[in-house]
Amino acid sequence: MSYVFPRHCQVSPPAVMQGDGVYLIDRSGKRYLDGSGGAAVSCLGHSDADVVAAIKVQLDKVAYAHTSFFTSDPAEELADRLIASAPDGIERVYFVSGGSETIEAALKLARQYFIEKGEPERHRIIAREQSYHGNTLGALATGGNQWRKRPFAPLMIETSHIPPCYEYRGRKAGESRFEYGQRVADALETEILRLGPESVAAFVAEPVVGATLGAVPAVEGYFKRIRQICDRYGILLILDEVMCGMGRCGTLFACEQEPVRPDIITIAKGLGAGYQPIGAMLCSGEIYDAIASGSGFFQHGHTYIGHPVACAAANAVVGKLVDGGLVEQSRIMGARLKTRLAEEFGQHPHIGDIRGRGLFVGLEIVQNREAKTPFDPERGVNKAVKKAAFTAGLACYPMGGTIDGVQGDHVLLAPPFILQDNHIDEIVDKLGQAFQVAF
Repeated sequence: MSYVFPRHCQVSPPAVMQGDGVYLIDRSGKRYLDGSGGAAVSCLGHSDADVVAAIKVQLDKVAYAHTSFFTSDPAEELADRLIASAPDGIERVYFVSGGSETIEAALKLARQYFIEKGEPERHRIIAREQSYHGNTLGALATGGNQWRKRPFAPLMIETSHIPPCYEYRGRKAGESRFEYGQRVADALETEILRLGPESVAAFVAEPVVGATLGAVPAVEGYFKRIRQICDRYGILLILDEVMCGMGRCGTLFACEQEPVRPDIITIAKGLGAGYQPIGAMLCSGEIYDAIASGSGFFQHGHTYIGHPVACAAANAVVGKLVDGGLVEQSRIMGARLKTRLAEEFGQHPHIGDIRGRGLFVGLEIVQNREAKTPFDPERGVNKAVKKAAFTAGLACYPMGGTIDGVQGDHVLLAPPFILQDNHIDEIVDKLGQAFQVAF
């Protein structure tokens, strides 16, 4: 008898007892290769002694102090480290406890920024269909993941959505990649004009779309055009890097590869690598100055923001990512993983697309490869893949509703950056076993 309220009331997951590098071990001793890093969280694996030591050192000093009274050395040091690597113009860091909280903070900061500037009519948020920005109500409303949103729609703020940059299904015959990117980016301008430019505060997007689409990067030139449109109408660009950031795509910030200058960036997941719950919202100096020279107070806050132990853990994590070379390792091993997946499944009759950046890779599942026809959702192919892979000893991240919230299936892979070639072989082998069972 368990009194834990689980994610799924009809599923009894095994109890995890130990972490060992890229593996998790359950009570029976069975080992599972963590091929998705949980939900793209465990970038350093599950037994990093340096991060554990940093946590212990901080616990011996002080565990917690409320930020209305104190700052802390770990928070200050982590902010310095992040700003040193952040895109130009990003100058301030606001620490929270997770990804959804970063989006809530970003939305509220965007709103308050325009109030401070004397433009209180700006309140509308535009995002993209088939995006995911978190599970709290503001973040859920901003995202475009329909099956997650539907039950809670009456509780949500009003947002609007434009099509994603989803080349595999969106690019027309005879249309170049660049032309496609410009066309779907221009949908933002159309929506701004429909709503009235004076009412729009921000556009929110994932540089590489994670859970809902399955590691889909934008085509070259898309985000450059998005930035031009935002600048034309005085709208803030918020980039959600909660899943795709912190080295996951082969650069510390995913947006480095576009390149594009955001006004606000959100990070979490890999920031703490699973060792402590932490996230951060980073904003431009211009936004910070508007608050500082106006009311002087960001009307927001949570009990655990800037938690010293969480910041100490993240400090050790970011040090390993940047100084320890693990961001580069993500890029190198990600290329090897994609090569092996292409060798094994590139011509598979039920794998339509293999995509992603760094160690953030998606495989889109289809019933018919040539026609790109998805499986009937009633068949639950993504669930069958997840179950079969887990039975084989591989934790991966399949999802359904890839195309429109109902149709389509994909598998997301986001393993730890300490991955080795033999682990790649194991992922590919066990994924192949799962496909054989599920298809």
